[in-house]
Amino acid sequence: MSARTLRAAGVVTLVAAALLGSVYALGRSLLPEAPPQNASVTADGPRYADQPSGTDSTPSPTASSSPSAQSLDELQQLLGDGDGPYGSLTSTGSSRVALTFDDGPDPQYTPQVLALLKQYSVKATFCLVGENVQSYPELVRDIVADGHTLCNHSWNHDENLGQRSSDTIRDDLRRTSEAIRSAVPNARIAYFRQPGGNWTAPVVSVCKDLGMAPLHWAVDPSDWQMPGAAQIMTVVTTETGPGSIVLMHDAGGDRSGTVKALQSLLPELMSRYQLEALPTGTT
Repeated sequence: MSARTLRAAGVVTLVAAALLGSVYALGRSLLPEAPPQNASVTADGPRYADQPSGTDSTPSPTASSSPSAQSLDELQQLLGDGDGPYGSLTSTGSSRVALTFDDGPDPQYTPQVLALLKQYSVKATFCLVGENVQSYPELVRDIVADGHTLCNHSWNHDENLGQRSSDTIRDDLRRTSEAIRSAVPNARIAYFRQPGGNWTAPVVSVCKDLGMAPLHWAVDPSDWQMPGAAQIMTVVTTETGPGSIVLMHDAGGDRSGTVKALQSLLPELMSRYQLEALPTGTT
């Protein structure tokens, strides 16, 4: 082969490499920016507390990890339809406000929250942790009997769940839903909330495959940090607007401040908004 032919082949190779690089860069620019996998804060939500790392420590690929192998249409199927991280829901989609309670059920505080909600004829959404469901199935039955909506909140509140393999995520969510349905057969579980709000594309994809919508929030008074009833009241009344999904806790620690805050919050919010349990769709 002549020197001229070799030079020509080299030029073609360089041009091809440059074109491939441009296509790759364009693909990445069209994809939504994903938060760092080890981020401790997302959108409006802090981490709740250190959680067990679990047995599967292999991070799952995020939506932007392989742009050359995934079309934009395929990527969209992984994401939710809301305005939160990875398309998770932060709004009710109407002027109504939704109160949500995480980490239960708890034998001390869940009955107090249920009693207050019943007193004011308010329906809410309870995000249940599988281990607690298994321990207190009668409280799940009480939640359903009062007309509240159920949400899967993982088996043991693993904040790193979204970084694990899709099979591990699926097993966790299925195990939690099975525990809920063991307590309440044929229960409609319309939502999944990722612990800590640490959403990833794989966890959104799996929860949607299992028929659940990814549920985030718009208002977080950080009641899990036990700031006191007055602070919880101030944050919720100040930051809540039409369509807000409000995050609070009925378990996971001392929730007496949340219970006390609800005594004033419920009548205050009802004077400004219509409160609703998030819709469950059809069974």
